[in-house]
Amino acid sequence: MAGLYIHIPFCRKACHYCNFHFSTSFKLKTELVEAIANELQLQQNYLNKQTINSIYLGGGTPSVLNINELNIIFDKIYQIHNVSPQAEITLEANPDDLNGEFLQNLKKYTPVNRLSIGIQSFSEEDLRWMNRAHNAIEARSCIEYAQDAGFDNLTVDLIYGAPTTSDEQWLKNLQIIFDYDIPHISCYALTVEDDTALSNFIKKGKRPAINDENAARQFEILQDEMKRNAFLQYEISNFAQPDKFAKHNTNYWFGVPYLGIGPAAHSFNGTSRQWNIANNPQYIRSIANEKVPFTHENLTVTQQYNEYVMTSLRTMWGSDPITINEKFGKQYLKYFNQKIIQHIQNKNVVTDGKKYFLTDKGKLFADRIAMELFF
Repeated sequence: MAGLYIHIPFCRKACHYCNFHFSTSFKLKTELVEAIANELQLQQNYLNKQTINSIYLGGGTPSVLNINELNIIFDKIYQIHNVSPQAEITLEANPDDLNGEFLQNLKKYTPVNRLSIGIQSFSEEDLRWMNRAHNAIEARSCIEYAQDAGFDNLTVDLIYGAPTTSDEQWLKNLQIIFDYDIPHISCYALTVEDDTALSNFIKKGKRPAINDENAARQFEILQDEMKRNAFLQYEISNFAQPDKFAKHNTNYWFGVPYLGIGPAAHSFNGTSRQWNIANNPQYIRSIANEKVPFTHENLTVTQQYNEYVMTSLRTMWGSDPITINEKFGKQYLKYFNQKIIQHIQNKNVVTDGKKYFLTDKGKLFADRIAMELFF
């Protein structure tokens, strides 16, 4: 099995915290959709004819495409690839795009069977602070429209740790999700990325710095509320009802090969990765000349080991010494076993005698722990 990721680099508005590649000008939208379809043709052999079990349209904001534009992409995918009948086909969407008519047509005329909705908060104050394009009413109504249209496989993104998000509001955001019976939720701490509006505001003193203690406390609230509502934390930022794990997400954490199409899209086949140029006009021109504009990197054994540790330790399935020995060799297993001891002693990691898992406390320090285990 393999995955397919399509990057749609357009947004109606620039969120202050976002550092993903996108444009707020839709001038090249038609040409970009055509280029994506052509890149699919050019890259058709990357996955070696493996069956596709996940198609994910991300961005940017894929919901800015109309039904015809979406089907130009889907028609090309199905023409080229063997897509599993049980494939998870996800469209990322913003609430302001999700009216009843669009959702009914999306359900009827496209193969999309899952929506990932970037709500971020149900608070008007939070949404204004983040510079989101939607309002609090749309944050709720889009869920109702989606469910009315027959989309029961939904995931919602929320952000915690913003200066405007009190603990009370964070609890309210989570409760709304539970009340709507959303089966999957991804929650991210607000981070200050370089070259974003938020970063510039903080440097100029126009916004307060992010309070890490507030974010850590709200992460602990998140963990408690998810357990109380029978959600599984199958990855640090991802929670799901039993058997509702996202194929797209789990493919990534298990190291399943995937092909990325579109500007700035990344691809991975287990031993190498590549990433496309993050420039819409240059991407379109290059594809028109039948050349995919990507940078390629072959992964050393050490890089493959480090990537395995980083991804596996973040999940409920943990890091497996047997896998480390079989894939990377005894030298890496010995190193891992030596380094993991201190984290067990600090109660950041536990073992069941076979695999190693982050504790709830350890999940607060996941990146640091992974780096200390890197070879």
